This record gives sequence, structure tokens and C-alpha cells, in this order.
Amino acid sequence: MNCELTRVQKLIGERMAESKLSKPCFYIESKADVTELMGLRPKLRKSLGVKITTNAFYIRALALATQKYPLVMGKLDGNTIKIADRINVGFAVNTSRGPLVPVIKAADKKTLAEIARLEKVLTEKARSNKLTLEQMEGETIALSNLGVYGIDSFVGIVPPPASTILAVGNIIRMVTAQNGNFRVRKKVSLTLAVDRRVIDEVYAAEFLNFITEQLSHCQRLL
Repeated sequence: MNCELTRVQKLIGERMAESKLSKPCFYIESKADVTELMGLRPKLRKSLGVKITTNAFYIRALALATQKYPLVMGKLDGNTIKIADRINVGFAVNTSRGPLVPVIKAADKKTLAEIARLEKVLTEKARSNKLTLEQMEGETIALSNLGVYGIDSFVGIVPPPASTILAVGNIIRMVTAQNGNFRVRKKVSLTLAVDRRVIDEVYAAEFLNFITEQLSHCQRLL
């Protein structure tokens, strides 16, 4: 049995192969305690009037971290690293035609509620084949979330327009020691892939630690 590639599958394959061949990446992982975050979500839906997905929190945390560590948006241009002017977060959406990547422009300028509303609109458009080219252009940093598919952790491939991608896994219950007692906490794996030509290990670690702290203390994201 043979399956012919769709145009989207062929394009994605070519772009990912280009990235793997041209970008020497390294990978680091952290785990964020999202117990409070998961408890807060239903309350926010009532107070803000919009469903706040975990993805909205991830996008918000990623945008704020990028604001503090802008080099993660850098791209190598000869002997110069050029840093993008805007924090545009591309997030992968699974569709019947394969994954598409809508982009939330100037994500650091948007509130959590604004991100949640825009994420919902863009996701629906992606799945109904109504995304415009403008809504898929301008990505400067990327997010991929396979938690909804039960994947605990994974490593993403940095897309050609960017130098950094955050891969998010499933939220799992883990037994943690706190103040001499054992407690069950909800934790999520965050795996960062970055282009080593642009970002070194320490800078990437500080960036990922900032994201982890923001998600673990989710009130900072409101």
C-alpha cells in the first residue's frame, strides 16, 4: 500500500529537513508544577468570560520569557545575530490536512484572556481551513504541545523561521516531598530546543527556568 504525500506534508517535511541540516541544536528539559494553574482555570473562565486553555498559559509564559531573554528570537546572519522586533508565537495545531502553525502576533503585549480568545479563533480557523497567509506568517518563536495526546515529553524541531521551540508534554501526577511530607502534585515537562550558534546553554537554562517559575506561580501570568 502506497500513500502519496499531500502538499502540506511535503512542505512540512522539506522545512523540517532544512532545519535539521542547518541548525546545530541542543536540548534541555525542566518540569513545572502546575497544580495551582489547573485549579485556577475554572475560576478564570467565570471571571474573564473565556475558557483559558493550558496552551494559553504556555503562550503567555513563553512570550514574557522571550521579552526578558530576547536572544531566543535571534537569527544568525553572517557574523551577526539579528533579533526580531516582535514576539510572535507560532503554535502547532493538528488538522485533517496535517499540522498547521497559526501565529499570535505581539504576544507579550496581550493579556492572558486576549491570548485565549485569539488562540480559540485561530485554532478553529486552522481546523476549518480558513487561516489566511497573514495569520501564519511572522513566527519568531515556537510552541508545540502534545500533552493532549498523552505524550509525557518530547523534543521539537526548531522551525526554519525561528531559533527556539518549546515542547510541552502531558500534565501528570507526581509524588513530591515538601516540608518533610509527601504530596501529589501536577507537573508538566517542558523541553527546549535551541540553535547553539545563537544561544548558549546557560542563557537557554535561564530562559527555561523563567518559564518554569511563571507556570509554577501562575498568578504572575494574569
